[in-house]
Amino acid sequence: MTEKLQLDTLLAQAGVKTDSKTGALTTPLHFSTTYQHPEFGQSTGYDYTRTKNPTRAALEETLAAIEGADYALATSSGMSAIVLAFSAFPVGSRVLAVRDLYGGSFRWFNQMESEGIYSFTYANSEKELIRKLKQEDVDILYIETPTNPLMQEYDLARLSQIAHEEQGAIVIVDNTFYSPIYQRPLSQGADLVLHSATKYLAGHNDVLAGAVMTSDSELYERLFYNLNTTGAVLSPFDSYLLLRGLKTLSLRMERSTQNAQKIVAFLEQSPQVKEVLYPGRGGMISFKVVDEWKIPAILNSLRVFTFAESLGGVESLITYPATQTHADIPLGVRYSYGLTDDLLRLSIGIEAAEDLIADLKAALED
Repeated sequence: MTEKLQLDTLLAQAGVKTDSKTGALTTPLHFSTTYQHPEFGQSTGYDYTRTKNPTRAALEETLAAIEGADYALATSSGMSAIVLAFSAFPVGSRVLAVRDLYGGSFRWFNQMESEGIYSFTYANSEKELIRKLKQEDVDILYIETPTNPLMQEYDLARLSQIAHEEQGAIVIVDNTFYSPIYQRPLSQGADLVLHSATKYLAGHNDVLAGAVMTSDSELYERLFYNLNTTGAVLSPFDSYLLLRGLKTLSLRMERSTQNAQKIVAFLEQSPQVKEVLYPGRGGMISFKVVDEWKIPAILNSLRVFTFAESLGGVESLITYPATQTHADIPLGVRYSYGLTDDLLRLSIGIEAAEDLIADLKAALED
């Protein structure tokens, strides 16, 4: 694969021509945990699968290519990708993060701060981020964009420039919601990009995976060492499944966006909905209902949508962040930035939009 190829081609060709011995079109699954040395002092480049595995290597080559990175590491989950990314920084590092975050990220950040590992400050808006970048000491700027679940977008190029010039800070971006189809943070100045690859990259709700990408060779060497040391690598079979999921990423994102835009148009006209949060592209929608007390009935009466955590699969899901994905964020903190108990989050799949709208309409009006 080369950087001259378009993203759609990189995705469709994921893992192709990686087995020169047999010419296998599909990436072979290498289950072996250990590899023979040809002779004393020689290596095939693969010694032990925690350090390097041929199937995972094919995946990591694709992950790097689609994010425009020089390096990628595949991890055992999205959370392990976050933990790995932060492992490159020393104890005492000061982190400035967007306030509206995935609840699991907040839970781990809170734990790191309580243990004295890192310190965290938060900002509710881009304006506040910029002010704090100019007034406070910051080692790491951490951004989700769009945010989860309020769907706020941030100007990565502007914030990366300010973080670098004002603080010499490292910029980490969680690109799970948009994927490289709609956003490539490294090209906008970020230093590290990470994914819960469980979501859009895999796309079928059958793989637990994470990914970290960078073009900084020193950062990569630290990350590679730490991943090999701690062992939270992605298994060969999950690497294979993730490679297969990537091949349809562009098509799935296109369809989920088309569906989401139609559903947003419906929700904005619904008298049962008081606010719709949608950045204009992608398959993630949040909305606030007029009657909060009806939420259990709404969730229980849906027939096409599935009431479940997670996102990014071909099946449409509905999530209640207050009791699911963001339950570990204290009520007062959630309410301070707008994550109230009247909010529902949708992950739009590839079903017929008409069926999804009819399902929502019936549930909201019941």
